[in-house]
Amino acid sequence: MSKYLMNTYARLPVAFTHGEGAWLWDTEGRKYLDAVSGLGVTSLGHSQPEVAAVIADQAATLLHTANLAGIPWQEKLAEKLCKHSRMDKAFIANTGAEAVECALKIARLCGHQRGFEKPLIAVTNGAFHGRTLATISATDNIKIQQGFEPMVAGYIHLPYADSDAFEKAIEENPELVAILLEPIQGETGVVVPPAGYFKNLRKLCDQHNILLICDEIQAGMNRTGKWFAHQHDDILPDIITVAKALANGIPIGACLARGEAATAFVPGNHGSTFGGNPLSCRTACTVIDIMERDNIGDNAADIGNWLQQGFKEKLATDPKVVDIRGRGLMLAIELDRSAIPVRDTALAEGVLINVTHEKIIRLLPPLILNRQEAEKLLETVSRLVSDLE
Repeated sequence: MSKYLMNTYARLPVAFTHGEGAWLWDTEGRKYLDAVSGLGVTSLGHSQPEVAAVIADQAATLLHTANLAGIPWQEKLAEKLCKHSRMDKAFIANTGAEAVECALKIARLCGHQRGFEKPLIAVTNGAFHGRTLATISATDNIKIQQGFEPMVAGYIHLPYADSDAFEKAIEENPELVAILLEPIQGETGVVVPPAGYFKNLRKLCDQHNILLICDEIQAGMNRTGKWFAHQHDDILPDIITVAKALANGIPIGACLARGEAATAFVPGNHGSTFGGNPLSCRTACTVIDIMERDNIGDNAADIGNWLQQGFKEKLATDPKVVDIRGRGLMLAIELDRSAIPVRDTALAEGVLINVTHEKIIRLLPPLILNRQEAEKLLETVSRLVSDLE
């Protein structure tokens, strides 16, 4: 690690120089199948020609004006996102954490507009919403909170996928204004809630005038086979946050809202110097256009289902395997022991995978992954798990 970089990352012993599609090359010229896609970011693969061309063209045209004037590409992106999410309005930010911050501010503002002195937001155990003070406070993980106390107040922490706990919290907290949660928990290890959970949640929110906020930063943008993971449950949130795959590597985030939440802000309530700049917005528009044209969600669903079934056929009876789960190309294999040796050996064999919470292999390959590449991923990971002592 460079002596000039702050010590914030436990990096793998590799550095990449270029990529193409689902493949990466390191500084030594070695080739790797990428099953991480920059933590779910490069969903269209590396060096996507159309995306690269748009970035170059826009860089030579106009990069930044700030939000002092209209930005046509920002308006186009907002329209596209609202179309696919069925939301009314969008705020374009730079990152996922910023998108969540925007959602939290909207929720509190709505609470105050309703006359609540101290509006409360329910969050769920095992969640991950970002690295700012407000978002680590909403994240039930002592490890990432330690040393940064005091946490931001105003949260109620509840078990994930527990409608009864949420209903009890509503009864005990009359100033509860919103619930923030992931449709599929990503950093915790691809935790998929049971069928019917989100329908129950939507029903409770409607009954008690509570905003339902879906953090789709990892699961959104066709990762699970649909534009947004909550769409598998046929419900409509009040606020959606999206980022990661939105511009295939160019930093961007968005907070989408409908109804009361969409009209809460007035000028001066919120803003961003870089948010919604022409480069990131035009790139995101191109990504959405390609996803529409090439039916990227269908490929994610088909290849993801094939992979999940393959892992179950090869590993379900292995006593080391606790669970195999996921949706689309958001997959996890949970072990009863450390999965770090699997990750490290896979890297040595030219397959890049991710491990979270030490025991969970998390796979987030590009959504353009083809059958031949999926077969290599299936064979390598299954063999290394089987061989693990």
